[in-house]
Amino acid sequence: MEHMHMHGSHDKLLVFFSYLIAVAASYTVLELAGIVGISKGRRRALWLVFGAVIMGMGIWSMHFVGMLALKLAVPVAYNLMVVLLSVMVAIVASLVALIVISQYRRGMLPLLVSGLLLAVGIFGMHYIGMFAMQIGISYRGDYVFLSFVVALVASIVALGLSSQLMMNRKAVSQAQKMISALVMGVAIVGMHYTGMLAATFEPESRSWLNTGVVLDQKWLAYVIAGGTLFTLGLSIIGVYISRRFSRKDTELLISEKWYRSLYENNQDAIISIDLNLRIIGSNPAATTITGISSKEFKEQPLTSILSIIAVEDQELIRDMFSQSLTGEQVGYETAITHRDGQKVDVSINIAPVMVDGLVAGIYVIARDITEEKQAKEQTRYLAFHDELTGLPNRRMFSQLLSQTIEAHQESQEPFAVLVMDIDRFKLINDTLGHLYGDLFLQEMSSRIVGSVVTAQTSLARLEGDEFALLCRFSRERMNVTDITEQLVAAIKQPIHLKGRDLYVTASIGISFYPGHGQAAEELIKNAGTAMYEVKKNGRNDYQFFSDDLDGQIMEQLELESDLRKGLARGEFTVHYQPQIRAADNERIIGVEALVRWNHPVKGLLGPGMFIPAAEVTGRIVELGNFVLREACRQMRQWHDAGGPLIPVAVNLSSQQFLQYNLLEDIRDILRETGLAPEYLELEITESMMMDASRASAILNDLVKSGVRISLDDFGTGYSSLGYLKLYPIHKVKIDRSFISGITDSSDDRAIVATILTMAEHLKMQVIAEGIETKEQLEVLVGSGCRDIQGYYYSKPLAAEELERKYLRPAEPVGIIV
Repeated sequence: MEHMHMHGSHDKLLVFFSYLIAVAASYTVLELAGIVGISKGRRRALWLVFGAVIMGMGIWSMHFVGMLALKLAVPVAYNLMVVLLSVMVAIVASLVALIVISQYRRGMLPLLVSGLLLAVGIFGMHYIGMFAMQIGISYRGDYVFLSFVVALVASIVALGLSSQLMMNRKAVSQAQKMISALVMGVAIVGMHYTGMLAATFEPESRSWLNTGVVLDQKWLAYVIAGGTLFTLGLSIIGVYISRRFSRKDTELLISEKWYRSLYENNQDAIISIDLNLRIIGSNPAATTITGISSKEFKEQPLTSILSIIAVEDQELIRDMFSQSLTGEQVGYETAITHRDGQKVDVSINIAPVMVDGLVAGIYVIARDITEEKQAKEQTRYLAFHDELTGLPNRRMFSQLLSQTIEAHQESQEPFAVLVMDIDRFKLINDTLGHLYGDLFLQEMSSRIVGSVVTAQTSLARLEGDEFALLCRFSRERMNVTDITEQLVAAIKQPIHLKGRDLYVTASIGISFYPGHGQAAEELIKNAGTAMYEVKKNGRNDYQFFSDDLDGQIMEQLELESDLRKGLARGEFTVHYQPQIRAADNERIIGVEALVRWNHPVKGLLGPGMFIPAAEVTGRIVELGNFVLREACRQMRQWHDAGGPLIPVAVNLSSQQFLQYNLLEDIRDILRETGLAPEYLELEITESMMMDASRASAILNDLVKSGVRISLDDFGTGYSSLGYLKLYPIHKVKIDRSFISGITDSSDDRAIVATILTMAEHLKMQVIAEGIETKEQLEVLVGSGCRDIQGYYYSKPLAAEELERKYLRPAEPVGIIV
């Protein structure tokens, strides 16, 4: 029997409602995806189920309304069990798809798999729903396939957007979600009506199955559409409200994580204490600082913290805990004992935990300040101690002196201040270098400490090689002279450095409280004044301060100021002392150049008056170069005038000798003045040659240039024989200290005789200086010394006078007795 085939029409309003349902369902699912993305654990599972129900019901409602929108010529009954089955298929397919996409969010494969699952569910839901119609239906295969393709595309698009929202809610805006929902609605509706196009209805073919319920299609469709839209609207509102709560929860969670991270990673130890004064938590830094683990801290009473704090601070810290319980924040620095027994300095801050204006507990925050405190102590130590020797420095000595003055102020009981300077230290420092100079000062300070420092004395290094000693003894009860002589004796002992023994002396000045000053700086200054007076008078001695010395120091300062001006004004001149060969008709064999100062107020000053000032002010090199240039110029002038071809001897200061450009300066002067090098004799002292390698290099360079070398003050230094052996020396000069006693002292005569014999064997010339009497001359000549210099023949003379008396051939040699 042939069946009647029919195609129905659709109610356009219901078709529109079905589209709205599809759009609303799509939008709701996108919103739910964002919620699922930020949910965790059980809440996430619940949102997945809820989302699957909304998604499945939305798709099914759109489908069912679309079916009810169909108008056929005959009434159609629906099998309710089959309808319910189609609903379940839609929900289960949605759930499976959402689970897959939520577990595997990245990559195309998970998206295609979940999209395929959802498409199969929609496809199944649609055709199962169609099967619920109690009417015969036949399908066109091509339209059926097309409807599946549309379902697949719609599913992939929907799940793709859901995946983006699960990963990052901010990746998709509200406008994008609305547009996506509209597109997805078109796709879902398109799938349904494509499927409907595939169907051809045959009323008689299933009439025997017409056991379902005949529904009023129009009004039922409106009810379902309205109910579904209302449900979806409530869902969107629920999602919005949930999102607000979720945002709050998220903010609280993030805030908690920030706090936890700050708590766990804080470098300061943090210990939480409740109102019952029991420990409820601690961070890793607390374990690091104390050596006590968090488990051991937990639930312990407050006394467990107090027990590791320094005993003397425990009661104070206990009081601070009580203060913090009243809402006050307090802090203190103390020390704790680490579990390994090590002392740890800590800064403790006890802060109340406030909740709704009430104290809910206490935080004990402790910072390890051990290194910081050590650094501060080191800084303080360096501020009051000399870094090289470890002795108190000037600042600390002044404080100590001020405290002693304050203690003695009422009784006016006297005490002494000694200021000492190591003689010839600058020469050691310049010759051997600063490294050996530092070693020398360290050794010397240790020696002084071991010699005179007791409970009643305090030693300090003021600067350079200048030391100060505070003696808390009165003149009556303690002879300060004894301490001073102990110092002198200790300093005189040789110090072995760089393969040789170094001998030095000290100049010491002494002032007394209260007679020489009522303030610390005044006492130091006056002791220094006395010390400089010792230096001026030949060093290696000590002297007490007197009021007369103040005027002398002011005069010295004035002289130093005048010295700078005198060099600029050309106030210096050179005098010449003849050197005579006594055994050869007393003829002149050379001259020594000696500087004089034509001071505008004080008159003609000898070198002893201003050379120390020139050394102190650093003008000695400038002054020495002036003497050298003037002596060479004058000698060349005498040679050119027909005078005897004799050399001029010029003294080199230690600072000149150690100048890096000494050789270059001498060559320039010889070239400038035209004097032949063999007529220049440079006089050096033994003290300039402490650094053998450096001195040897300088002397060899000078000799190679043709200059002659004379060793001045021979016999007064140390290792003299070593110098004669090491260095290219042409002449030695017997010091006047041996000459003054030569007529009365057999020892002096023996020394002079030894020098003469030694020089003869070493093929060196010898000259004796400081000859003032005929008796001295006779002893020297009798001992074999031919070359003489001294007042017996002549004092140093101006160039014109020397020329007139000694250099004119027609005139005999003058002799001053």
